[in-house]
This record gives sequence, C-alpha cells and structure tokens, in this order.
Amino acid sequence: MSNYTHLQNTPAQVATVLCCNCGVPMDGLSGLVMCHDCIKLTVDITEGIPREANLSFCRNCERFLQPPTQWIRCALESRELLALCLRKLKGLNKVRLVDASFIWTEPHSRRIRVKLTVQGEAMANTIIQQTFEVEYVVVAMQCADCAKSYTTNTWRATVQIRQKVAHKRTFLYLEQLILKHNAHVDTVNIQETKDGLDFFYAQKSHAAKMVEFLTAVAPVKNKRSEELVSQDIHSGSSQYKFTFSIELAPICRDDLVVLPKKLAHSLGNITRLVLCSKVSSMLHFIDPSTLQTADLNAPQYWRSPFPTLLDATQMVEFIVLDVEPTGDIRGKNVLADVTVSRASDLGTNDQTYYIRSHLGAILHPGDSCMGYFLTNTNLNSDLWDTLDTDNTPEVVLVKKHYERKSKKSKYRNWKLKRMAKEYNEMDDATRQARQEQEKAERDYELFLQELEEDEELRQTVNMYKAPTQAQFESDMDDDDEAPEVGLDELLDEMDDMTIS
Repeated sequence: MSNYTHLQNTPAQVATVLCCNCGVPMDGLSGLVMCHDCIKLTVDITEGIPREANLSFCRNCERFLQPPTQWIRCALESRELLALCLRKLKGLNKVRLVDASFIWTEPHSRRIRVKLTVQGEAMANTIIQQTFEVEYVVVAMQCADCAKSYTTNTWRATVQIRQKVAHKRTFLYLEQLILKHNAHVDTVNIQETKDGLDFFYAQKSHAAKMVEFLTAVAPVKNKRSEELVSQDIHSGSSQYKFTFSIELAPICRDDLVVLPKKLAHSLGNITRLVLCSKVSSMLHFIDPSTLQTADLNAPQYWRSPFPTLLDATQMVEFIVLDVEPTGDIRGKNVLADVTVSRASDLGTNDQTYYIRSHLGAILHPGDSCMGYFLTNTNLNSDLWDTLDTDNTPEVVLVKKHYERKSKKSKYRNWKLKRMAKEYNEMDDATRQARQEQEKAERDYELFLQELEEDEELRQTVNMYKAPTQAQFESDMDDDDEAPEVGLDELLDEMDDMTIS
C-alpha cells in the first residue's frame, strides 16, 4: 500500500527534446524541432510583402490616387492615408494585421514610413508575431481634373457672383468666408471680373454646393441657365454647360438706407432712415436715434429691392465736442446726445450740430468719427423725396475714426489668406488697369481696418500670425491710437498638405 502511494505522488515524467538550433530543452510532444525563439529568428512570415511602394500625389489639388482612378484628399498621418497605404501592400492578406502606425518623417522628404505588426503561422500549430517597416515614396503627378483645368472649355458649370457697388469690401469679406469654410475646394478656376468673381467647376453638383453656401452667408438671388454643348443622336445623350448667376444685395455694412414706407411698417414700424449695421444671410438695420433694430431676409428684399442712399465712400469726418448719454442701452449700443463739428469747419466757421447717436459707449470729447452729412446735400433718390425732411437729422454718425500712421498700416502682426484668382478683361499696361489696382488696394486696406476695429467681425474669419519682422516693425508704433489685434486671436499658418 505504501508503494502505491509513493507511485501516485510521483510527478509524471515529461518527454523533452533539444532544439536542433540552440540546444535548449523543449516539450517533445509538440512535434517541433526548433524552439519558439529560433523559429522567430529563422522563419520570416512577412516574406512576399514589399518593403517599398509608391503613392501618387497631385500637387495642384493635393490629393492622393486610390487605384484605379479615384483621387481622394488625405491629411498627413491621418486614418485615410494609413488605409490607402495598407491597400497598396500586396501579400498583406496572407497574414493577420495586428497594428499599424506612422513613423515621423520630414514633411518635405517625399517619404512616408509605416510600422506594421503582423501575426502568422510559421509551422504547424505555431503562431508568431513580427514587426517591420514599409517606406512609401510620394510620386508627384497630375490628376485628370487638374489636367483639364489647364485646357480651354473643360468646365461644366460656373457660378457668377456680382454686386453693383462702388467698392470691393463685400467681396473681400466673402472671400474670407469661402476660405474659412473651404468652399472653393472643388473649383477648376477662379476669375476676377469688374463687378465680381467667376467660379468654374467640372461638375454641376459642385456649383450647386457653392450656390447653397452663398445663400447661407449672404442675401443673394440666383438664376440658372444652361447651354447645349453637344448631342449624340445615336445614344440620345447630351452635354450641357450650366451657369448660376448670383447677385448680392447692393447694400453693405455702414450704408445709409431709406426704407420703403410699407416695408418699414412691416418691420415693426421702424424709422425709415436707418443704418445697415451688419450683413449676413439677412440685412440688419438700426435706427441710430432710437436704437430700434430690424432684420430683413433675402426673399423680402428681392421682392421689392431698394438702393442705398449713401455708402461708406461718402462719409465725412467729424470732431466730437460733447457727449451726454441718455441712459438707453441695447446690446453694445448706448444712446447719447452728441455735439459734433465737421473737421473741415474747425477754424473757419465753427458750425456745430447737436444730434442723437448710438455710439455713446465709445465716443468721448475730442474723438474723431465718421458719418453722413445730410445738411444742404443734394440726394438723387425717390425714397428720400418721400421723407419728411423737417424731422430728419442733420448728421448721422456711423463709427469712430482712428488716426493711423502709414508704417502701422504697412506692418501688421497678422495677415489674411487670399484666393488665387486670374484677372479677366484687364490689361496691366493700361492706365485704367493701374487705377483699378490702386482702388483695389485702398478697398483692401479699409477692410483690414474694419477687422481691427470690430472684434465681432474678426470672429467670423481666420487671421494668421505674420512673420516676426512684421511684428517687430509693428511694435515701433506703440503711440498709435488705432486698435490692435491680440495674438490670442491669431492662428499659426499651416498648410493642409505640406508635401511639395
């Protein structure tokens, strides 16, 4: 009985064999002749998977080729780019992919490195895991869409944006909205004309998408037309070119407007002589003498359109002599009784004007402001003739005016991006073209000054940090009273695709 108990407590003897490579003892029942470590060193489960591959990249539209013919937009080290890299590897379906990640490379090196971890069967009932790297060479080429853009008559749809005003401030703001929301990504070409911009597209759906964007950000009306390009009588197919004509309302920010009588009554019986305080998908008006506001949407305006009485180019500089707040406040506007005099009258006749304004929060005695001088002004307007001129103000103040030094305007610590546009119907050698260029530069400078003065307007656009030299030059004018843009409001300029 004791012998049986001794045999029962004795552990079973395990048969072991020695590894044929390193001599380490291992389980003999597994049927293997090599240990697990030696198998990992001698067997390559990644055999047949290439260590180098090519990625086709279009430098014009910054898209990668997804075989056979699709071009897709991928940011560096993104999921989409990683999926594209894995699809390019042949033989990857023979193993099990465990992990994949990018290895950092210089963005301009035209190299993309990916680290892969795979599992596979090396021998019978033996699964091993190995890690390796694959290097992709970015090959620059031109996609079919970009190739078409360099030839004539290849577009299928165009969006023509027009606004009949004497300045380009609205288009400059619209350009920044398009850039911020990347609404121009599908354009084949952009041309600048006398009264607006033309966007060309390879597909009708892309043009319709732009029309939807413009409708959401500006008071516009659109009209569509089509032209037959070719027709196949055998198959019954036809090709058309589509044109979307977009007209922006000719009312801009800071314009003085006389509302039609019925429209003013429908807008809460607001005073007919109002200022345009903001332009979005609607027109926003304010009565500077009562702080009453009204919003006019695009369909209402285009049912009975009306022009502006005076625009921002016709404003006159005034000097503030006295400010007496009345206590009425609505939002950021404070009603006040202001005594002003024209800057051109100081020292000559010293004529003063006692008016009521909505700028009581920012005006102080001695400040300069811009406004409309209505006294003894000949206005060619049917709506103005219907007003009771005895009760109209002599002066309508619009905004505070800041003195700027020329060096301050030249060197800023911020900048804006611009769209690449082609100039149509413009000869740079002509005198008229030079005048148009000087006018465009003045409009752009006024737009930049508006951004500096209005914090709410700056929040709707993307502003980028300027080079360090510009920041240094800007700091030289610390005594300039004009407002500045804080560094916390600026973005670092980074390209979406840095491969070049």
